[in-house]
Amino acid sequence: MAPYSLLVTRLQKALGVRQYHVASVLCQRAKVAMSHFEPNEYIRYDLLEKNIDIVRKRLNRPLTLSEKIVYGHLDDPAKQEIERGKTYLRLRPDRVAMQDATAQMAMLQFISSGLPKVAVPSTIHCDHLIEAQLGGEKDLRRAKIILENYAYPGVLLIGTDSHTPNGGGLGGICIGVGGADAVDVMAGIPWELKCPKVIGVKLTGSLSGWTSPKDVILKVAGILTVKGGTGAIVEYHGPGVDSISCTGMATICNMGAEIGATTSVFPYNHRMKKYLSKTGREDIAKLADEYKDHLVPDPGCHYDQLIEINLNELKPHINGPFTPDLAHPVAEVGTVAEKEGWPLDIRVGLIGSCTNSSYEDMGRSAAVAKQALAHGLKCKSQFTITPGSEQIRATIERDGYAQILREVGGIVLANACGPCIGQWDRKDIKKGEKNTIVTSYNRNFTGRNDANPETHAFVTSPEIVTALAIAGTLKFNPETDFLTGKDGKKFKLEAPDADELPRAEFDPGQDTYQHPPKDSSGQRVDVSPTSQRLQLLEPFDKWDGKDLEDLQILIKVKGKCTTDHISAAGPWLKFRGHLDNISNNLLIGAINIENGKANSVRNAVTQEFGPVPDTARYYKKHGIRWVVIGDENYGEGSSREHAALEPRHLGGRAIITKSFARIHETNLKKQGLLPLTFADPADYNKIHPVDKLTIQGLKDFAPGKPLKCIIKHPNGTQETILLNHTFNETQIEWFRAGSALNRMKELQQQ
Repeated sequence: MAPYSLLVTRLQKALGVRQYHVASVLCQRAKVAMSHFEPNEYIRYDLLEKNIDIVRKRLNRPLTLSEKIVYGHLDDPAKQEIERGKTYLRLRPDRVAMQDATAQMAMLQFISSGLPKVAVPSTIHCDHLIEAQLGGEKDLRRAKIILENYAYPGVLLIGTDSHTPNGGGLGGICIGVGGADAVDVMAGIPWELKCPKVIGVKLTGSLSGWTSPKDVILKVAGILTVKGGTGAIVEYHGPGVDSISCTGMATICNMGAEIGATTSVFPYNHRMKKYLSKTGREDIAKLADEYKDHLVPDPGCHYDQLIEINLNELKPHINGPFTPDLAHPVAEVGTVAEKEGWPLDIRVGLIGSCTNSSYEDMGRSAAVAKQALAHGLKCKSQFTITPGSEQIRATIERDGYAQILREVGGIVLANACGPCIGQWDRKDIKKGEKNTIVTSYNRNFTGRNDANPETHAFVTSPEIVTALAIAGTLKFNPETDFLTGKDGKKFKLEAPDADELPRAEFDPGQDTYQHPPKDSSGQRVDVSPTSQRLQLLEPFDKWDGKDLEDLQILIKVKGKCTTDHISAAGPWLKFRGHLDNISNNLLIGAINIENGKANSVRNAVTQEFGPVPDTARYYKKHGIRWVVIGDENYGEGSSREHAALEPRHLGGRAIITKSFARIHETNLKKQGLLPLTFADPADYNKIHPVDKLTIQGLKDFAPGKPLKCIIKHPNGTQETILLNHTFNETQIEWFRAGSALNRMKELQQQ
């Protein structure tokens, strides 16, 4: 986790970096670079201040921190209409961050745009495509990674990963998006975001004992659920903030993605200043001090919703299984598991990944492990450790934490996402075997970590994972229960304590950063037409100007349908740059309401049941357009736009649900699909998988105007319902053009 960090790959060398012209003129007074890798790209607090002053005079009220940073990046702060939850903002982000899996499609789309260079600093980091199996050194023989820090207080950063909000731990507004959004920003086009509401979380008291920053977000997830933060920024404030380390704040912001929040943020304070200085960015800390009033909320600012948490009373939590908002105090989860029939024995404990892998996290886990070793104990469960960066890996090796974790039975994996996103070549169980794992990750959807739908995954803090892996059971509560040492004597683990930052400087480890060339005019990106991993994109077809008649229902989804269900990760990640190949995983994890099975749908022509992708391809081949019917919060989870590209590629025209997750809804719009919601959620029950649907009103498609849907049942009867949408004028143009990328090309030709 630690810093939000990125690796510039060779692909970027073909693109170079350039600033907006206006920014290059204004930046002449700036003195502090965004990062030491980009000495000519400056932090623009002066422009942030100017824009905030303009907006403050217009709104004439105190501003939240979220508003200051977001409105401070408006393309036109003097004229932009601003109303929380209603208007669409046109923003100028400072930079773009991409991870290796989603970057492939983002860069392919940028190549399709025909533009020679990116308009803002844009970087790619490699962490998703490394499979965990044997340990860091052996797994890394197939790939190299390095993670570098680009977050800073007040930054507006968009990233093609749903856990980009990690950067909120350094006081930035860092938002996860799909690749098409990233392309807009890289192309110099103002980025659109629906003006977010602001949920305030007031923290009082202070963290102590076994309670950790992770417990704050686990508690918030239990309160707001997986969709309670949709359309809002979660802003933490109050006196309790100062008891949380900078990397602890990043943990909280990171997992804010699991409540559907646009992002999360903490106010700038001494913890962030200390972290910036320790990571070689003291100049940024000094500059942030000068502009601190703009990096904290105004007194008396208004929140759309307020949650109060007393950290003195907060207990260690563990959430799951199968959803990150099913919250339990650690003291109670064993009893609940017995009642529900969840396996009590813990097969594997896993710590690390982007959520919980800071120096402090590793130190607290090592403190627990050291106590067990002193009594002759090792983990009863398998135990894996994923460092958050090369810097963290090198530093915990130097300071002895890694060795302690190995001695207690742990395997230190590569500095990558690994099992958190399904990049785990798990050998200890067979698919379909019921088992329990505990992790310090952020998501625990069905089959996410190991592709086994019977794995009951729970998320908690690294120190609780370590304690549970030592005990080997969900019935263990480290606050009250005893372990038996090798000598037969009982002992209780003491609450762990560790330095939030190393006493010596961080060890940067291996440096594989690659600068873009000064002159990229001679650079090309060639894609082999026979490649199975990369494929150049062909434009999607334009809207034909007619209503959508007699759409076949590909699948009516029952229950939760995340982007993991729509476009699985794990072994499919290698096809992220090849749209046709990765489309073979379309909706293979979604449950068909007709038969209660995954990846089994009726072909309306042959009446035979078969895999979802095969059925979609059959319809496409025979010119049959289709629609998906979904439940609540459809598309929650990852930012992966493949979950929108695949249905478009295979002939889909609309996705109709009770509600959408924010990123996925935008991704669908970007690719020319219609994300629509039932005006009456009960109408979900009127549609049957064998029906056909006609969507009317597209000739008069307008913001705020519902569309009409005619349900045609096989017996000849019909029903009419209304479908809502959130399209604005610009997004309607995307639909008419066939995609946002098509519309970009149209504008270039005008």
